[in-house]
Amino acid sequence: MFNIHPAFLIVLVILVLIVFGPGRLPELGGAVGRTLKEFRKATSDLKDEVTRATSTDETAGPGTVQPPPTPAASTANTEPAKAEADPKKS
Repeated sequence: MFNIHPAFLIVLVILVLIVFGPGRLPELGGAVGRTLKEFRKATSDLKDEVTRATSTDETAGPGTVQPPPTPAASTANTEPAKAEADPKKS
């Protein structure tokens, strides 16, 4: 999966120890763990939501035809703009 050389990992661990120190390493690991847990929960929630949305579309069965979605009502005026004054009458 990852093509990381072991020597690179050793250098990375040494740099992390130098920068953060051994006292802050558990705190840093806990923060990374909480972040990963929150990320997994968010992706799981998103996956569940997509699954629920697609399963409600499929409940009609394979032989039924669902009507197309209706477009949202537009508040914009769709009529062509009328001229204020007729140019021929001036």
